Amino acid sequence: MEIELLEKHISYTFKDKDILKRALTHKSTMMSMHNEQYEFLGDRVLGLVISETLLKNYDQISEGNLDKVFSTLVNKDICAEVALGINLGDFLILGKTEIASEGKNKLGILADACEALIASIYLDGGFTAAKNFIIDNWTKYFNSIDLDFKDPKSALQEWSLKRYKRLPEYNLIKQEGPAHSPTFKVNVKFDNYKEAMATSGNIKDAEKKAAIEFIKLNELEI
Repeated sequence: MEIELLEKHISYTFKDKDILKRALTHKSTMMSMHNEQYEFLGDRVLGLVISETLLKNYDQISEGNLDKVFSTLVNKDICAEVALGINLGDFLILGKTEIASEGKNKLGILADACEALIASIYLDGGFTAAKNFIIDNWTKYFNSIDLDFKDPKSALQEWSLKRYKRLPEYNLIKQEGPAHSPTFKVNVKFDNYKEAMATSGNIKDAEKKAAIEFIKLNELEI
């Protein structure tokens, strides 16, 4: 495992390589020092940095929408995309079962590993080092914030819950392209309504576009 290559990808050099090794070790290895607890810490560090950045630089966002924007920026889909962007899967230490099932490409494992990586940077280099990594890798998501936050996914969800007490189903149909610039195709289905699909370089954006298409296709009044 070329630790130095990963350090180059993330623009951070670890003083204690064992901290990084633990962040990369999945519980499927059955090793006692795996990354599950690091995920917990990394999630909190990420949340703090995102909260601080929103309050300092995006005061145009209404108070009512802050929580929605925050939830969008810390979700697992974005963590997985960041992991793909730095080729994190290539460095993961997996058990035999996950190796056989291509665990390094599973979005859930990648998202958790990204949170664990954030924790490891925090533990090795402190808050500023972790913050720099997050800002570097989340800037494009901050830049895509819709200040009006008219979220079609939320609107569709509210419609389905109000009418049917159930949620729409989103599925990742296909992922194409290189790890640093992937394309995601998703669909959204609900009961006997017409299925809608959309493609984007961002999973959340693809889901948003699919929700918009679903609303149009089915001529819903939302």
